[in-house]
Amino acid sequence: MSIQVITTWNNRLHTEYAHIFESSYNWSFPYTVYNEDVDMFDKIPELKAFVDRNKNRYIVENDYRFDGVRFCYKVFAYIHAILNAPEGTKGIIGIDADSKFVNPVDEEWIDKHIHRDDCMMTYLGRGKDYSECGFLYFNLQHPDIFDYARAMRDMYVYDKIYDLQEYHDSFIWDFVRMQFESVRGTKNHNIGDGKWGHVQARSILGTVYDHLKGNRKSAGKSPESDLYLS
Repeated sequence: MSIQVITTWNNRLHTEYAHIFESSYNWSFPYTVYNEDVDMFDKIPELKAFVDRNKNRYIVENDYRFDGVRFCYKVFAYIHAILNAPEGTKGIIGIDADSKFVNPVDEEWIDKHIHRDDCMMTYLGRGKDYSECGFLYFNLQHPDIFDYARAMRDMYVYDKIYDLQEYHDSFIWDFVRMQFESVRGTKNHNIGDGKWGHVQARSILGTVYDHLKGNRKSAGKSPESDLYLS
């Protein structure tokens, strides 16, 4: 089990769109679903504590940037997967459930395009704006990765996310990653093009799967994918 794929959904989201993830998945790695309606709270009690403690926080005009609870589930799932990965696991891919898989991917492809021995993680950077975190790759052979996971967990366990300018997961992943880069000199691999918008579709990932972000779900495809998927 060299590489693992992790995603999250609940029963409602599976009915709405995650069934497409399930039926189209064709990558050569096993994937694990953290389901909010099944056993996720049992597996990760600190997640339940965070949700219970913060679910009634006021959200400014329903602005997603300040909804820490809505986007906390996959953070806790990825952290749990990293810290509990079987010995010998090379990397973990965290990927959103609103993904439609097109072309198969194997470990050779990951080694060529995603994994870098000297980098802790691979992400989709959008310049000065927060990264696209619908896809994240964590190098479990890197010496900083477990400290990074614990630092991310602390941001939620101790409600530190609410001290920042924004509370959603993309902002938090970036904030802690950049701390590691500045304090430890940790290297990370940016596969984004530094531009706003659907950066995943414009990246190498856009040749293998379609991230059906937002209203792209109703269309069943991303219009941007016409330029990349074949």
